[in-house]
Amino acid sequence: MGDVCNAFFQYFSIHLDSESGVVDEAARLRYQVYCIENNFEDASRCADGREVDEYDTRSVHSIVRHKELGITAASVRLVLSIPDDPEALFPIERNCATSLQASPFHLRGIPRSSIAEISRFAVSKHFKRRLGEANHPAGVGPDPEQYVKPDLCKRRVIPHIILGLFAAIVKMSVEQGVTHWYAVMDVSLLRLLTRFGIHFRPLGEQVNYHGLRQPCYGSVDQVLAGIWVKRPDIWRLITDDGRAWPAPAQHFQSYSRGVT
Repeated sequence: MGDVCNAFFQYFSIHLDSESGVVDEAARLRYQVYCIENNFEDASRCADGREVDEYDTRSVHSIVRHKELGITAASVRLVLSIPDDPEALFPIERNCATSLQASPFHLRGIPRSSIAEISRFAVSKHFKRRLGEANHPAGVGPDPEQYVKPDLCKRRVIPHIILGLFAAIVKMSVEQGVTHWYAVMDVSLLRLLTRFGIHFRPLGEQVNYHGLRQPCYGSVDQVLAGIWVKRPDIWRLITDDGRAWPAPAQHFQSYSRGVT
């Protein structure tokens, strides 16, 4: 499946919360990243060393684990709609209401049950070895080109970890019937994703929420179509060589050729 896949799976594996212990591992990593390293969340409300919030009960979770060491390298969750309360707000709708109201498009007309919000990107400090990475939950500093060799893997692993998380997002989306994503992303993370052909559309202005963040959205079909055309090696990793999400239909191929 190519060098990117081989490089990732040589060191890492992806685990969804259908496996025992995954939710706990994700919560403990979030505590370390969001409460201790970055002080984004109040550590005093996490007496058991696990960072959780009101959205976790309506979320699915996944982690990337380092194979040899058996430690959690990264985690991410998808916040889902609530079947009995479809109008319940997503985090982006609560925290970025002004930006969303100013946007001409807000996933209007898309069934709420088909939308999920990508949330709580977290990368373990053991895999952040570049100057400036420690202050970013996803481990992406101001200049994504300057990677050094981490002690644990002896290669440039941050991009591979992020791509592994994105592969997990696709897997979870397939299982939950999700067709559209919301996200509030660190602008440096968005730049890194763009290098890999992963494009999200902005929703309004950037906001200061745990640092500078861009509210954005994406159709799963269109995001993956753009990757398929620009970076087929990345597409193979993220979609498990098309088994999780098939190659785009002709009209999506035409769309993605226009993505810049």
